[in-house]
Amino acid sequence: MFFAISQLFSFLVMPLTICFLLLLAGQFFPNRVWKRRLQILGLLLLYVFSNGFVANLLINWWEPPYKSIANLPTYEVGIVLTGVTNLSKTAADRTFFDRGADRATHAVQLYKEGKIKKILVSGGQGFAPVNDQREARKLAEFMVIGGVAEDDILIEDQAKNTRENAQLTKDLLLSQNYSINETYLLITSAFHIYRAERCFLKVGINVHTFPVDYYGNDHVIDWKGLIQPSPGSLLIWHKLVKEWLGITIYRIAGYL
Repeated sequence: MFFAISQLFSFLVMPLTICFLLLLAGQFFPNRVWKRRLQILGLLLLYVFSNGFVANLLINWWEPPYKSIANLPTYEVGIVLTGVTNLSKTAADRTFFDRGADRATHAVQLYKEGKIKKILVSGGQGFAPVNDQREARKLAEFMVIGGVAEDDILIEDQAKNTRENAQLTKDLLLSQNYSINETYLLITSAFHIYRAERCFLKVGINVHTFPVDYYGNDHVIDWKGLIQPSPGSLLIWHKLVKEWLGITIYRIAGYL
């Protein structure tokens, strides 16, 4: 229930939804002055949210810097959070990825370079599943094809959100006789690192983080980024607002 409510509320405060509602209100508002103001505000916000330069500045401020693989110690287990596959497309012989495949591919790289000895993949079906596929299992299948030994993959396929990722991962580690005092490597998207790390620490799992799947680019000032509207910028704002809302809700619920 909590997960469903948070998903619905997040939709209502998304930047594109706000712009749409302002423009819609401006179309039907009875007062002519306020009608014009709402329309102008909706258009201005739409321009800001679609501005590539502003979006890139914001996401680079939020995302932590990447970490050099060569400087990492060796970890017994790397924990990979899901949320990166297209489970709405049913297939038995492959894994369809949405944005975020770095979570899987970089985990395979870390494994092959000897930085993690085993990979624990955590994540189930999420909200309103359309089939019986489990995301953790789809990622595990891809990792095996990528060269990870099947015996070196642990699967937690019930979690529906980051809080459950942390708690169910802890339960799985304990069931496999891993020490709760061990430090594990947490692998997830850079924009998600803040919330994920604090969820794991809250349930008592010591983690170091390895951010992947960066949305920010190196700073480049050009006319295109400053003037031309970009759908990718709307996506960045969508991700950030959803993540900030998630952090707020998790704080209220005591998950962080």
